[in-house]
Amino acid sequence: MMRDRESSDEEDDRENLIHQNERVNDLSKSPRRSTFQIEDVKDRFALCRRFNFTSGKRYLLAIILPVLVLILYFATDIKSLFQTTVTTITYDGSFNSMRESELRALYLLKQQQLGLFKLWNHTLVNDTGSSLESTPGFTSVSRSSIVEDLKSDLLRQISLNKQIQQVLLSSHQLGNSLITSDNSTDPSLGGLGRCRKVDHNLSQRRTVEWKPRSNKYLFAICVSGQMSNHLICLEKHMFFAALLNRILVIPSSKVDYEFRRVLDVDHINKCLGREVIVTYDEFAERQKSHLHIDKFLCYFSQPQPCFLDEERVKKLKSLGISMNKLEAAWNEDVKNPKKRTVQDIMAKFSTDDDVLAIGDVFFADVENSWVMQPGGPISHKCKTLIEPSRLIMLTAQRFVQTFLGDNFIALHFRRHGFLKFCNAKKPSCFYPVPQAADCINRVLERANSPVLYLSTDAAESETGLLQSLVVFNGKTVPLVQRPARNSAEKWDALLYRHGLEGDPQVEAMLDKTICAMSSVFIGSSGSTFTDDILRLRKDWGSASLCDEYLCQGELPNFVADDE
Repeated sequence: MMRDRESSDEEDDRENLIHQNERVNDLSKSPRRSTFQIEDVKDRFALCRRFNFTSGKRYLLAIILPVLVLILYFATDIKSLFQTTVTTITYDGSFNSMRESELRALYLLKQQQLGLFKLWNHTLVNDTGSSLESTPGFTSVSRSSIVEDLKSDLLRQISLNKQIQQVLLSSHQLGNSLITSDNSTDPSLGGLGRCRKVDHNLSQRRTVEWKPRSNKYLFAICVSGQMSNHLICLEKHMFFAALLNRILVIPSSKVDYEFRRVLDVDHINKCLGREVIVTYDEFAERQKSHLHIDKFLCYFSQPQPCFLDEERVKKLKSLGISMNKLEAAWNEDVKNPKKRTVQDIMAKFSTDDDVLAIGDVFFADVENSWVMQPGGPISHKCKTLIEPSRLIMLTAQRFVQTFLGDNFIALHFRRHGFLKFCNAKKPSCFYPVPQAADCINRVLERANSPVLYLSTDAAESETGLLQSLVVFNGKTVPLVQRPARNSAEKWDALLYRHGLEGDPQVEAMLDKTICAMSSVFIGSSGSTFTDDILRLRKDWGSASLCDEYLCQGELPNFVADDE
């Protein structure tokens, strides 16, 4: 455009020069018309009267014409006459902005090229999938999962292309209007996103009615592992109580965790519309004249009946509870539990005794797919029966509103004591921090979330390294953890006012609740803490297609030798 303007100016100058030369030649032939001899003309006009009236008109016109040109020049809009000059100035002012946008667009185009190459390589790998499936430690991927991955990659490229358009148009006046008007390729439209929510269709689940007899109780006993194990044990006890038409008695805090501090017990009864569960204190009040376990029929016989050692039995007796001798229902080992059916349970554990105990059932394998289905095995009118207390729920919501927002990834990064536990399994589930960061980055690409919530027992040295390696679109993604108590922050005020601050079980349940509210969740394979979060997510309807275990389907790239 500049070249066209310059050539046009040169032609105009050439025409003016030719015209001026012609005028000079004419004036050289006739000195009377020379504009450089105005005073001489005036003298001649004054002194010599031989010029006729026609010549006088010519001189008068020569004087008036320049004056008219000057008047027109100043009266006309200069901006419209010199529009070319003004446009050039505007162009020079926006040049740096346009150049910056172009460089950014080139960077994004390079990223898109790499993404397309990755997509191409992925299709080549799928063509040779049969050879990969025979590789030790490789988890076979269903065709539907491959299709979902392909959709995810394609949608990412569409999104990246839209970013490029936005960058290129950002320095132009119409850029924003063009960007906002074109949403036909927005990956979030139509539920096409890779990490959309999973519809578990809870209305179609298989359930059993829980209608207990008023004077028949099942005394829950859970001893294996920590709180998450005990919650799973409690959930299985609820299933047994429903099958046997008994009210479930929650263990006393003197021999187990203080469940009322972390669970909403009243919520369970409300969801079923009747009393199906009572605390130990309520049970003791009703049975104060006869605190006795009428029948102790153990589900597990090995390594010891009911999975109870002498110390645990002494704790139960210290509550003032008397009991008969422990007897095994069948030969069942904790290390190798057999698959059992509903019919097996009802045949072995149905009794007319008022109070029944069956011991720890955390390892029991009874209708596992039924028990672990979203919403649980029991018919009720809520999303889930076992859920955090109201105070913990509100505190988690306030934390999310304060620090995370509605689009965040949650990571349960189990490390303490996990190295030895995982290396005892084949294959190991303990990953080096750099490999874990690579796996997290891949989920970030699919989820497109700006922040990650970290629930971990890892040392600061590990979390610091992980923070430096978790990157998305060239930027470090913040790893958010619950901060220490600060009176200036009000998100945890409810726990503080009710005396729950600093309780490790309350804090653990708070972590679970925050993770269960995330857009996408990454868990630790083999951890019951992770399993309980996945249960809540399925029951609440927050589960995502992108939920997975950390580095799922991969082997650790380095494993230490055994001791």
